[in-house]
Amino acid sequence: MAESNFVDYVKIFCRSGKGGAGSMHFHREKYIPKGGPDGGDGGRGGHIILKANKNLWTLIHLKYARHIFAGNGENGSRSRSFGKNGEDKTIEVPVGTVAFDGDTGEYLCELTEHGQEIILLKGGRGGLGNWHFRTATNQAPHYAQPGEPMQERSIVLELKVLADVGLVGFPNAGKSTLLSVVSAAKPEIANYPFTTLVPNLGIVAYRDNRSFCMADIPGIIEGAHEGKGLGLRFLRHIERNPVLLFMVPADSDNIRREYEILLNELAQFNPELLDKKRILAISKSDMLDEELTAELKKELPEAVKTIFISSVAGTGLTELKDLLWEAINDETNRITTITHRKPEIRISEKTNDERLDDEEEWDDEPEDEEFFWDNEE
Repeated sequence: MAESNFVDYVKIFCRSGKGGAGSMHFHREKYIPKGGPDGGDGGRGGHIILKANKNLWTLIHLKYARHIFAGNGENGSRSRSFGKNGEDKTIEVPVGTVAFDGDTGEYLCELTEHGQEIILLKGGRGGLGNWHFRTATNQAPHYAQPGEPMQERSIVLELKVLADVGLVGFPNAGKSTLLSVVSAAKPEIANYPFTTLVPNLGIVAYRDNRSFCMADIPGIIEGAHEGKGLGLRFLRHIERNPVLLFMVPADSDNIRREYEILLNELAQFNPELLDKKRILAISKSDMLDEELTAELKKELPEAVKTIFISSVAGTGLTELKDLLWEAINDETNRITTITHRKPEIRISEKTNDERLDDEEEWDDEPEDEEFFWDNEE
């Protein structure tokens, strides 16, 4: 996965189409001097639609196409002819994308299944033609409804990858090495901090042709919630994971202390992460003998299952898979709802009018008579 191609956060400006105006036309035909009203209805404005696509894995296609406008509905015409509906605009996003209001940070929707579609902004309804307003006492109505106005909104899209197990740990804890050993993923591995700059996914093979998905995110350091290191922005990718695998290397000064730091950083990001099933893996245990292993076991936290592993030597990996598979399939560990953390919204000094000053202004509404829509769809 190329670093420059992975985009998991983008802010776009969307505008639905306005509805077409109803026609104020009267029937004219030879030998029919008073044909009466025959104005048709205006067309519906185009919707802005979000659609999940399992073949996408990044939001990079929206990085340089941040203004998305649907088509306007056409006006009605003579002979009760309806106006053409505006063209809908479909935005394809990866499965696991969450949408927020770009100005307030309000949660809007999320897409978790392939092919799922959600109307983000509805197009305006078309106005009714004067044919609808004929009555016994008003047989020639000289008015028609204007179309409903468009809707426009800034939208923040966040991608949260879907995986069964999320790896959490300090830089150089062995997360990428473990992922490369238990799956076919090829993350970058090197002997310096923050080698991993983007999340990596791998499919871990298990017994009887079963498998589960593991996600590796960049390392976390103390003070990440204050912006240190790479901050907490990548923690959004483990919000959906039912199981968290904490990894602390065996050569750490204080394993319990590092584990508590990681828990605190997760709590600062989203307290609900602490409710997930947790397993603590002591990596690089090939450096330990039986005596040192016994001494370290006395210092490990008691409230979490622990296991000693070595990705290089391959020790403890089968037992680790067993623990992870058991936790994934635990009925008490099912994710029902997720409270999404509000994204950080950067307020632009420009207004929407200034950003769209080169766009065509929409027509003024007729001044003859106003009609108000009811709340029924």
